Amino acid sequence: MSRIRSFLSNMSFTQILVFGYTMVILVSAVLLMLPISSRERAFTALNDCIFTTTSALSGTGLTLFDTYTYWSLFGQIVILIVIQIGGIGFMSMAIFALSYTGRKIGLKQRFTMRESVAGFSGGGVVKMTRFILKGTIYCETAGAIALSVFFIPKIGVGKGIFFAIFHSISAFCTAGIDIMGYFEPGSSIITAADSWLLNVTLIILLTIGGIGYITWGDVVEHKWHFKKYRLQSKIVIMVTILFYILGIAEMLLVEWNAPSLSSADGAGQKLLMSSMLVTSGRDAGFAPLNVALLKESTLLMIICFMFIGGAPGSTACGIKTTTFAVMVLTIASVFRRKKSVECFGRRFENTIIKDASCVTTLYLLVVIISSIVISAIEDVKILPVMFEVVSAISSCGLSMGITAKLSDISCALITIIMFFGRIGGLSFIMSLSNNVKPSKVQLPEEKIIVG
Repeated sequence: MSRIRSFLSNMSFTQILVFGYTMVILVSAVLLMLPISSRERAFTALNDCIFTTTSALSGTGLTLFDTYTYWSLFGQIVILIVIQIGGIGFMSMAIFALSYTGRKIGLKQRFTMRESVAGFSGGGVVKMTRFILKGTIYCETAGAIALSVFFIPKIGVGKGIFFAIFHSISAFCTAGIDIMGYFEPGSSIITAADSWLLNVTLIILLTIGGIGYITWGDVVEHKWHFKKYRLQSKIVIMVTILFYILGIAEMLLVEWNAPSLSSADGAGQKLLMSSMLVTSGRDAGFAPLNVALLKESTLLMIICFMFIGGAPGSTACGIKTTTFAVMVLTIASVFRRKKSVECFGRRFENTIIKDASCVTTLYLLVVIISSIVISAIEDVKILPVMFEVVSAISSCGLSMGITAKLSDISCALITIIMFFGRIGGLSFIMSLSNNVKPSKVQLPEEKIIVG
């Protein structure tokens, strides 16, 4: 035990997160390997189990097997627990447990918690943890109650309640993993695309889970007084609304009479399916239609939405809405010849702009290089591969149907990408550069021409 403590004490905050998530993935993968986890009562290959648990922990939703038809009830419960841990963070759960045992929570645990939920400081960490867990319980419970009204009449009380709980947690944690294979294997929510109750509930859960804990706090504290919100909350809300409007507008103009929405019964259902796709296309993998039938312009839009993802400190991944906003505002400041990047009467620090540029560039490099490698290995067109890679790194989970066809090498690469997306670009860099001391020497300055 002392060796473990010594090992952990030499780790940085981000390295502890990486280690913790890795342990969750490996332990849950071993459980899924067991015959009790599959319906056929057979052992499952370890690499397939690691892919599944990484997808569940990262909230990605990419699957090699249909979750309902392949995994037993035990396996589904393991996957659900991993989704929950990934959604609210294992550090949140650990600190919450420590707070009730009476043990003192040290400075290192507080800062690790801050890294886990992208908080601003280590102060008030126990209060923030309780707020996160209470909010999660309230939202998931309300979602489960609403979804049970849909499922119970169709499949009975016991199974209906479990289905409601599973999909409520999966939606709130923006995982997108479903067990709708009960109705039709591999169908996602296509078989329930006409249900306003199911789709609207999922949309609300996805939105709340994707806006982040900091925005929750502002909404709870300040209600409708938008001017009193933190700058981050203002940016998150504005970008979320903007993306929804742009997404719906694109669906109206491009997909309204296309084959992708041909199964819809009237304008109302088309609008519902479009809303579900636009919301799910940012941070979850619930598919109300066959993604492969979408036009390339719509696929490119969804790739952009997935790449950007949700808010910092949320259950979603991607480069984050705030990073996207900083990059766009930086462009605006160049056009306006301003010395600083500003938004809502506030100025961003230069380190924020540098971090945003670093994250965006890093994610782009990972997507481009991985897409080229997988496309070459699988001999598949670049668009579906890029769609898959962006879905993995942003923990979205939408797919054009190539996941189950990938080779072991490509699956391993996708697994690494999903883990990278869960940890986050900056956290990943910090975990690798823990022992690198910042240089105090400044070299001579020389200008170059850019653009």
